[in-house]
Amino acid sequence: MNEILTISLAIIVLTLNLLPFFIVFAALFPARTAKTIEVAARLPGRSFVIGMVNFIFFLVLALALFSIAERVDGLLKVILMLPALAIAVILSIMLSFGLGSMAALVGERVAPTQPTWLRTLWGTLLLGLGSSVPLLGWFLLLPYAAWVGMGAFIIGFFQRTNS
Repeated sequence: MNEILTISLAIIVLTLNLLPFFIVFAALFPARTAKTIEVAARLPGRSFVIGMVNFIFFLVLALALFSIAERVDGLLKVILMLPALAIAVILSIMLSFGLGSMAALVGERVAPTQPTWLRTLWGTLLLGLGSSVPLLGWFLLLPYAAWVGMGAFIIGFFQRTNS
């Protein structure tokens, strides 16, 4: 019983740690975050497929480069590690934008009349706690939210704006 309480408290604290990260991300990159939210709301199916395909492809590529780099030494190891690290960083950036935007989108839909930071709070809490549900949250909700957000970021990044 004590372990369950410890794990639950850890999940809540880690979820609350995401809140300032998502708020600062939205404050530093308001146009990109707004574009990602708009694309995720408008094209969730396409965003999911694009996010899933890109995530799996680049994750496999990075893991293969890391694996090969572990088996060699010297300059070749550095040559293989640099692109693997670059891919991992780019994946992390896309996932950060995607999950932050999905948290904002959930907050918009749950509490549309609240200020932006409060909507982000609600979205982060709901998405984080919902993703912590064993099996369904881990293997359905979290990947869905991450891949829709990542796909929306990619689509929004390459989509022309009509100005």
